[in-house]
Amino acid sequence: MRIEQLEYITAVTRLGSLRRAADALHLSQPALSETVRNLERELGVDLLDRRRSGATLSAEGSELLPHITTVLEAVDELRRAARNQHLTSRMVRLGTVNSATVPLLVPTLQDFRRAHPDTQVEVVGSQQADIHRALLEGGLDLGLVNYLSGDDITPGLDTTELLRGRPVVCLRPDSPLAALPAVGVADLLGQPLIVMRAGYVMHRYVHRLLAGRAPTFSYSTDGAEMGKLMVAEGLGATVLPDFSVLGDPLERLGALTCRPLADDTTTEVVLVLQRRQSTTGTAPHAARSLHAMFRDRARRHRREERDRRQPPPS
Repeated sequence: MRIEQLEYITAVTRLGSLRRAADALHLSQPALSETVRNLERELGVDLLDRRRSGATLSAEGSELLPHITTVLEAVDELRRAARNQHLTSRMVRLGTVNSATVPLLVPTLQDFRRAHPDTQVEVVGSQQADIHRALLEGGLDLGLVNYLSGDDITPGLDTTELLRGRPVVCLRPDSPLAALPAVGVADLLGQPLIVMRAGYVMHRYVHRLLAGRAPTFSYSTDGAEMGKLMVAEGLGATVLPDFSVLGDPLERLGALTCRPLADDTTTEVVLVLQRRQSTTGTAPHAARSLHAMFRDRARRHRREERDRRQPPPS
């Protein structure tokens, strides 16, 4: 039994004639008639009553028509699902808090582009809670977010650790704070401070670090990238994970530098890659591939950082 045989039966039923059905299907009438006959022989029933005035469903055909319709509807649903799967495999949706754009996000996207030139990646900058919500609801495939050491991991998500870093003060090289080997909270309070808006991990960290004390002046902004631009333009200093600053184009050009925090030598910022836990155990191929590339790129970055910090052989 073939799907087109069932489709031919429904066409004859709808149009009331083998001739009209053959015209609509762009078949010869003998070919259509033979196809229907083959189906009738296979099923062992006459599906059509053939008369000079046309062809109509027989009593047996009328009883079987709901089953034929159900099969064809299931086939249509399968085709729609396949089309949707094809479209999904051509688009990966990635949410990010933009804290590791340079060391991880950009080079990983370059790797992905070379391996999947026909697949688009939609990068959405957002706060952590919004990324988590979109992951759980299926609006995003992957999410790059930060946690502070000791934070509880959000349930319902598969979490892969990528990078660990320390909070640092990001500032211009001509800032008075750049002359210090490490910046204390008292030093920060005497300078304009650029802080992330509520909803970002680094906002929570700075609030904890300052312990209720207020800087002389402050700005608030969304995401590390805007924070770094504001620092480079001389609006103040900000506190970010070290992996967000080191290697940034602005840092390489000498527009930014960073110093460790004198009052906190233990807190770590952990960058993780998250995705919704799958009940079927599968995810779109493109999303799985991008996930693996993030892991590989993070391993490479960690190895390069270890090599960079090792003293040269004497």
